[in-house]
Amino acid sequence: MAATSTTANAPSALTFPREIFAALQPRQYLLAHLSPASKSQTSVRPNGRKPTEFRKLSVNTDSLTHCNGSAVVRMGNTAVVCGVRGEILLARDVPNPPTISTNDEDNDRDELARLGLLVPNVELSTGSNPSHIPGQAPSGLAQSLASRLLQLLSTTGLVASKDLRIWYQPIIEQEPEVGSEPEIIAYWTLYLDILYISLDGAALDAAWLAMLAALRSVKLPKAWWDPDMEAIICSDSIADAKALSLRGLPIPAGFAVFDETPEGVEDTTQEKGWILADPDQFEEEHCREHISVVVDMSGDAANSIRAIDKRGGSFVDVEKMRTIVDLTQQRWKECKDVLDAQST
Repeated sequence: MAATSTTANAPSALTFPREIFAALQPRQYLLAHLSPASKSQTSVRPNGRKPTEFRKLSVNTDSLTHCNGSAVVRMGNTAVVCGVRGEILLARDVPNPPTISTNDEDNDRDELARLGLLVPNVELSTGSNPSHIPGQAPSGLAQSLASRLLQLLSTTGLVASKDLRIWYQPIIEQEPEVGSEPEIIAYWTLYLDILYISLDGAALDAAWLAMLAALRSVKLPKAWWDPDMEAIICSDSIADAKALSLRGLPIPAGFAVFDETPEGVEDTTQEKGWILADPDQFEEEHCREHISVVVDMSGDAANSIRAIDKRGGSFVDVEKMRTIVDLTQQRWKECKDVLDAQST
């Protein structure tokens, strides 16, 4: 009787598909990509990008018909649409309105905050993210993003309140009334409605870029006070519409830090880690340190930093922060080129 070969019946090597490996051991999955076995191989993230590589940005402005300004922004699998609506707020409806002179154009952040003239609203659409279930109340993420966007609008001073004021000068027989001073009769209130079509990380960056592009496309109609009708009248002529005179071009860039330190162990050695630019959702969920930097290179490059937000971790020191700022400045130039292409 012939001997039976045991080789044919030997079990095959145990392997897992990429999706199973990522679900069971996400940190080991990330580490396997960022720290290849061979020194000749470079670090490549699971999404195929290098650690310091950003996703390609695409912007399309004036996408919505019934808005004063709008934009759609896409960064990889993150897509956001922003629409800007202008509504009129009568000064007489404001308790104790601030006293503003015609020459007061710069010191206006308190005016914007007191009157609430900028109102960001964030919403995640059904299907934008696996964690977003239809019928739920506004998520904590949406409320947090709206608060951060409003804070960033105030910090950067992007919108000038002089663009939102509607003045009234009493007229007698087509001449200004003697002894009368122009007064603010009303304000434009800008509602910034931001909708995530798809969310795969970099939520703040995408929302801000969509809002920035939409504000750059805003056209507010010419408005004046009619004393006979006792109402604000707006011109239907597009030629009379006015764009906003935005201050600078502040652009954010987000980073996540992945280190080899096991879960539950404090990182004190800072031996090895990877700074991941523009992280996707998978990377955000499994990195313990996150940094967001806002720069504006449209003025003095030496003083371009507008905001820095760092949360968690201890890997990033001063030298690594300089590297992050340099990467953000490079990203600013890329974003500016894309935004300017939409303005021409």
